[in-house]
Amino acid sequence: MTFEEYFRARRDGVRRTAYLLCGDWHRADDHAQAAFVALHRHWRRIRDRSALDAWMRRTLVRAVVDESRRPWRRERSTAEPADTGVPSDSDAVATRHVLVDALRSVPARQRAVLVLRFLDGLDVAATAAALGCTEGTVKSQTAHGLEALRAVLGDSLDDLRATG
Repeated sequence: MTFEEYFRARRDGVRRTAYLLCGDWHRADDHAQAAFVALHRHWRRIRDRSALDAWMRRTLVRAVVDESRRPWRRERSTAEPADTGVPSDSDAVATRHVLVDALRSVPARQRAVLVLRFLDGLDVAATAAALGCTEGTVKSQTAHGLEALRAVLGDSLDDLRATG
């Protein structure tokens, strides 16, 4: 597989994951681009092509978490997220916006764990590998992240369960 083939196959998924991690399409594009640039730089040195997705996830998550620690990113944006898809069901779009807005209020590391575990479908071990931490840390960050989501969503959590 060439870099170009990998890029074409994975760009939308990487961009979507970046959006779920940061909650802003413009920043998601920047993070996805930075991750692909880093991959291109290391392409020749990566021997195990089956590990490319894990490598990209780890690079992407690190970029988003590192950026969230910068002082100018601690300010909360009040802008509405842009909708880039053509929705077929307005309830699904409303649910997605509620979830993304709630994810924005969760600390970056917990948000990364929640996105990787529940939206990207990784297990605890794969999430720990992507984040470079222990499985225990993933479990505790998952618990704290879900607690933070419940606090933010409140009554909306029942609506999400009903539509999801």
